[in-house]
Amino acid sequence: MIQWFKDLWEGFWTVLVGMKITWRHLFTQKVTLQYPEEKWQLPPKSRMRLFMAYEDCIGCGQCARACPVQCIYIKAEKRDAKAPAIYAANGQPIKLDVSVFDIDMSLCCYCNLCTYPCPTNCIYMTPEYEFASTDLTNHLYHFAKTNAKFLTVNPKAAAKPAAPAAAPAAPKATPPAGGTPPAPPAGAPPAPAGGAPPAPAGA
Repeated sequence: MIQWFKDLWEGFWTVLVGMKITWRHLFTQKVTLQYPEEKWQLPPKSRMRLFMAYEDCIGCGQCARACPVQCIYIKAEKRDAKAPAIYAANGQPIKLDVSVFDIDMSLCCYCNLCTYPCPTNCIYMTPEYEFASTDLTNHLYHFAKTNAKFLTVNPKAAAKPAAPAAAPAAPKATPPAGGTPPAPPAGAPPAPAGGAPPAPAGA
């Protein structure tokens, strides 16, 4: 009989404890986000889906080497020496033809390590996070394309050197105090050493 009363009191007490928590949260401000009608504003450096600007890729493969899960696949070949020169957006020449550049986002761990060694900053993480899918093959992105339009002129070519500035005029010599006598005319006898005029004849 005593055990029955203990069990009854324990059941009643647990209901009171649960209702206490319920009533306490009933009058507090809601924190539930009504997604997808409402969305949180992500921080500026959020790490979400990767993107690669194919026209700026030089095929160096540094991003693939930095990836800890090997989710980036690159295949590049040397361009024909007779092909016209093409450049990335930062002015770096592109010397390799990238025929395959795939990223498997189903393997990506969103570490952002692949973006740091890229010399042209062509691979980066976007704030796009709504790309869920029931088929994993939809997470394999192919960025290589045959109709890419590359820059044929270096966008950061060195500007032409400016014309040399005119040399400053030489400063005029300042005459000493007392003035300087004018130069004697051509054919005139030189002045004596003492600077005094010659004595007249018969003096």
